Amino acid sequence: MKNIFLILCLGFICCNNSKVETPTKDYKSNNSEALEYCKKNGFNEEYYFLLDLSIHPGKNRFFVYDFKESKISDKNLVTHGSCDQFEENPDKWEKAKFSNKTDSHCSMKGKYKIGKRDYSSWGINVKYWLHGLEKTNESAMKRVVVLHSWNAVSNEEIYPKVSPLSWGCPAVSDAFMRKLDAKLKQTKKPVLLWIIE
Repeated sequence: MKNIFLILCLGFICCNNSKVETPTKDYKSNNSEALEYCKKNGFNEEYYFLLDLSIHPGKNRFFVYDFKESKISDKNLVTHGSCDQFEENPDKWEKAKFSNKTDSHCSMKGKYKIGKRDYSSWGINVKYWLHGLEKTNESAMKRVVVLHSWNAVSNEEIYPKVSPLSWGCPAVSDAFMRKLDAKLKQTKKPVLLWIIE
C-alpha cells in the first residue's frame, strides 16, 4: 500500500511539473567584451544588441542589453537565414547555419556596426545598414544584409512554432522595430549589433 501511495505522489509531482522554464544563458562575458569593444572603437556605451541564434526561432533571442543597468532591457523574436542556396539544409527552420558567402541566404556571426537609416520595402519601411566588422560577416553590405522589420514576424514568442526565414537579414516584428528605431534615432554614436551562436 505504501508503494502505491509513493507512486501516486511521484506521478502527481511529475505531471504538475510539466511547465518548466528554459534556463536563460549567462551572457556576462559577451556583455563585458561588447562594452570594451564599444569603448575602444567609439561606439555607443549605453546599450548594444545581442542576437543569440542558438536559441529556438520561436523564442526571444534578440536582446537589448543596457550597459549602465547591467541587464537586458528588451527582447523579442528575430529571423535567421534559410541558408539554402549551395547545400541542403533540412534543419533550416529550427537551426541557423552561417556563411559569409555571397547569395548563400545564410546568417552571419560576428560584430556589426549599425549604419545609416534608410528606406525599406519591408515592414515599417525602415532599415539600418549593417557593416560587418569581422571575417565571418565582412560581406554584409555586399549581400544587403540589413536590420529591418517584417509583418510576418510575431511580436511574441510562438514556440514550438518557428519564425519565418530570411535571406540572412535579422528581421524583427513591426512593433519591435519601432522601438529599436526610436532608440537608434537618438544615438550620436554607432551601435553594436553582435550575432552569436
